[in-house]
Amino acid sequence: MCAKKKNSPLDRYRIYLRLEKGLSPRTLEAYMSDVEKFAAYIAEEGGDLLTVELEQLRDYLATLVDVGIHPRTQARLLSSLRSFYGFLKMDGYIESNPTELLKSPKLPMHLPDVLTLDEIDRVIDAIDLSQLEGQRNRAMIEVLYSCGLRVSELCNLKISDLYLDEEFIRVTGKGDKQRLVPISPRAIAELNYYFNDRDHIEIKPGYEDYVFISERRRKPLSRITVFHIVKELVEAAGIQKNVSPHTFRHSFATHLLEGGANLRIIQAMLGHESIATTEIYAHIDRTRLREEIFEHHPRNKYCKNNK
Repeated sequence: MCAKKKNSPLDRYRIYLRLEKGLSPRTLEAYMSDVEKFAAYIAEEGGDLLTVELEQLRDYLATLVDVGIHPRTQARLLSSLRSFYGFLKMDGYIESNPTELLKSPKLPMHLPDVLTLDEIDRVIDAIDLSQLEGQRNRAMIEVLYSCGLRVSELCNLKISDLYLDEEFIRVTGKGDKQRLVPISPRAIAELNYYFNDRDHIEIKPGYEDYVFISERRRKPLSRITVFHIVKELVEAAGIQKNVSPHTFRHSFATHLLEGGANLRIIQAMLGHESIATTEIYAHIDRTRLREEIFEHHPRNKYCKNNK
């Protein structure tokens, strides 16, 4: 066993997540909470975080299964532990990482709803431009879909992040990581129309640089407000799918893949840290391909007509 550092492992891990990984406070606390839960479990079992073995980790996961913890939560907890023990090994607390041979729980494949191009147009057409916020909502949906943004990225988008002459925007994603994303000419046009309306809003001091402003509150749109706007527009468009702001991000990625884009390009556009996160869109595309074959292949048509 390597020599311990002056601070406790948990204290040093927190510093590592904040300073070296650059995690947001919310994400940092989620990691710490997961590790602290495991630390409490090990303490109750009379063990020690620095001498944990593979079997103890397996027992912990078995306990999670027994109490009915969802596989996705199990996978998240395991991811946090892998990160923690990877740090302990890197920082000299332990010589080997006990999580390396631990298998992740099998997750049920969940394919998110995706909007077709026609459905996206129907949502946009459902916007009432005679209303004060109409052009803002039109620009908002176009940017959401054109750039594949998370709702938090949309709400935090600033005018200083826009490079419309170059047809790019700068997006600040998870962990304050920034990326440049192309923006479509149509989205640029809708933004410019919106800026004409935005100029008449008396924005509260300190928020002047934010793109999407609530006329009533004179502050940036909140995530909840964007969810509410999307739900109303989808209902007005007569679309029966389960649609949220994130659906436009899924649709953006799926349409890119269907158009022939490389998964690595989509990964960079979405700001995914792991290509594994992006690969769900490949599965969506294969599923759609199968549906199209069953719907349009002459052999299948013959079978249906002769049932």
